[in-house]
Amino acid sequence: MADKKAILVDASGMSLVGTGDALDKLNKKAAVLTNADRGGLVDRALALGGVRTDAASLASALEDTIFAVISGKEEALAAALEAANRRTVVVVAADDGVAFYGMAVNRNAGRIDRKVNADDIVLTIATIADLPIDEGCTAAIIYQVLKDPNLKLNEIIKLQEALARMESVIERNSREPWDKHDCA
Repeated sequence: MADKKAILVDASGMSLVGTGDALDKLNKKAAVLTNADRGGLVDRALALGGVRTDAASLASALEDTIFAVISGKEEALAAALEAANRRTVVVVAADDGVAFYGMAVNRNAGRIDRKVNADDIVLTIATIADLPIDEGCTAAIIYQVLKDPNLKLNEIIKLQEALARMESVIERNSREPWDKHDCA
């Protein structure tokens, strides 16, 4: 299974309301926080384990890390959207808001007026991408951008169900699902 990834685009000097191929693609499926305080966001992302890279080497950086941080405008956004797959969340911090795009994001959320800060944004990224959080965290997850507010609970339930199925196979001493393969 492919690992979850996260990309933070520090798009200082860019507006999410502008036009361009990458912005149009972003705005079609993004949840935008219009009342976001992005001050210190890059520093908090780097403290969480984000690796700073540039747009040209983003794809190769994502092979070695879970969380990449790039700076730039339209070209950085285009590189982030190009490098993203279905298991990647892209967060774009522009002058007029912060947009969440990709994995686990409610693409129908549109514009959200909730007041959030950099800590909330980074915690939400960490929650989606399964990044570790320290015990001093006092931020809040931005549930309004999530497709499923019970994202983690549902992941745990699926894992528990899979474990129960495996345990039942072991208890009845039957290798039925695996008998067809020599890999087990």
